Amino acid sequence: MLHERPASYIKSAGQGAERYIRGNIPWCWGLSKKYKTALKPEIVLDSGATILNHSMSLVQRFENLFLSGNSSDVTLRVQTINTDEVKVLQSHSLVLSLQSDVFEDLLLTRNSSTLVLREAPDCAAVFDKFLRYFYSGDIGVRLEQAIALHKLASKYHVGALQQGMTQYMTQHLSSDSPSGHVVSWYNYALQIGDATLRDSCLQYLSWNLSSVLQSAEWGSISEDLLLSLLQRSDLILQSELELFEAVEAWINLNQPVSAIIESALRAIRYGMIPPQHLFRLQKQSPLFVKYYEAIRDLLYLAFQFHSASPIQLAKYFDVNCSLFTPRNYLSPSWGSSWVINNPTRDDRSFSFQTQLGPSGHDSNKRVTWNALFSPRWLPLSARSTYTELGAMQPTRTDGGRPRIIVTPATSSPDFAGVSFQKTVMVMTKQQGKVVVRHVYNFHQSTEEAGDFLVDADLQRRASEYLIDSSLFLHVVIKPVYHTLLVSRK
Repeated sequence: MLHERPASYIKSAGQGAERYIRGNIPWCWGLSKKYKTALKPEIVLDSGATILNHSMSLVQRFENLFLSGNSSDVTLRVQTINTDEVKVLQSHSLVLSLQSDVFEDLLLTRNSSTLVLREAPDCAAVFDKFLRYFYSGDIGVRLEQAIALHKLASKYHVGALQQGMTQYMTQHLSSDSPSGHVVSWYNYALQIGDATLRDSCLQYLSWNLSSVLQSAEWGSISEDLLLSLLQRSDLILQSELELFEAVEAWINLNQPVSAIIESALRAIRYGMIPPQHLFRLQKQSPLFVKYYEAIRDLLYLAFQFHSASPIQLAKYFDVNCSLFTPRNYLSPSWGSSWVINNPTRDDRSFSFQTQLGPSGHDSNKRVTWNALFSPRWLPLSARSTYTELGAMQPTRTDGGRPRIIVTPATSSPDFAGVSFQKTVMVMTKQQGKVVVRHVYNFHQSTEEAGDFLVDADLQRRASEYLIDSSLFLHVVIKPVYHTLLVSRK
C-alpha cells in the first residue's frame, strides 16, 4: 500500500531563497480525473498484515528515469519566444498524460515523437524544473521563479502545483528581494484573476505600507494600484505626511499625466497633516506649488479644520468625509506599541496617551487610555462589574480565550462630537522581517474586539502570532468626528 503525501507540502531548503513544493506522490495517482478513480481501489488487508512501504524508492527510480532519459518515447522541444533558444528534453508520454490533461490532448494529436512547445523566456528558463516535478513530485522554488512556475502550472493544468505556488507566494510576501516582488505578484494575480493571491498582496501592501514606501518596489507600482491604495483607510504607516512625500517621489519618478497626478494629490488627507507641515509644503514642495490650484479647496478645508473647534466646524461642513478620517498611523500621537512577554501567564495592563484629535485645535489636549490583556477571560456578559474606583475586575477561567480591552481613563466635555475607533495590530516575524499579522478594529461603544486572537495558539512557542515567545501589539486610537444635525447657515 502506498501512502499519499499532502497535495502542497512546503519545506524550507536551509537558509537559501529556494523552497521546495511537494505534490501528490506517487506520480502514478496523478491529477487526471480519468486515472484518479481507476488507480485508487479499496484495499482490504488482514488484521495481521504488515505494510511494506517502498514509495520513496519508487519515486527515486522515476526521478532517475527523467534524469537519464531512458525509455523515452517523446521529445519536448521548448522554444523561447522571439529568440533562437531551444531546450530539448526527453520525456515519457505516460507520465505527461497522467499529470496533465493538456499534454494528454497534445500527445493524442501529435504527428511524430516530438512535441514543439513555445514558451515565454521566464517560463522556458524553468521548464526543465517544471518537467522534473512530473516525475518527483517536488520542486525547488525561488522568488524570481514563482510567476513562471505558476504560469506553467496553470497553462498545463497541473492543479496541485498551481495551488502550491499560490500558497508559496502568499507565504513569502515578506521575503527580501533586490527589487521587490509583491507588486509584480499583485499585477500577475490581477491579470489571471487569482483573487486569493491578489487580496493577499493588497493586504500586505496596505498593512506594511511604511516599509514598502522605503523600498525600491514603491516606484514600480502602477497608477491604478497607487490610486487604489490612496483610497483606503486601513493603511498602516507613520503619518499622512510620510504618504504625501512617498506619492511625490512616485510622481517625480514615473511622470504620469496631469489627471493622475491630480487624482493622487486629491486623495491625500490634508486634514491629518499638522498645519506647520502644510505651510512648509506650500513653500518647499515644487509639486505642491505646481498643482496648488487643483487642491486649493482641500487645503482651505484642512486649515479651517485645524483652526476651528470640531463642534463648530461640524455645524457647517461634512466632517464624515475621507479628508477628516484618520488612517492607521504609528506615530506616538496616535497610539503605542505594547510587548507582552509570556502572554499565556497572567493578565497585563498598561496606560498610554493620545492626542484628542488630529485637529490643530485639539493639539494640546490628551486622552489617557487603559489597556488590559488577559489570556483567559470570560465574555463581557459573564464578567464582574466595575468597582467604585472604576478599576476593571477580571473574571478568569481555564475555558476562556485571549481578550483585550481598551477604555478611556476619564471622560471630558471635549469628547462631544467625537468617537474613537480602536485598532489593535498584531505583529509577527516572517522570513526574519517583522510584519503585521492581523488587525482588529472596534469602536468606542465596544470595550473589546470580539474575535481577538480567536484562532491563535499562544501556548505554542512557535506560534505565528508570537515573536520570540512574546506578543507584539500596537494600539492605535482614531478619533472620528460626527456632523451635527443642525441647520447650516
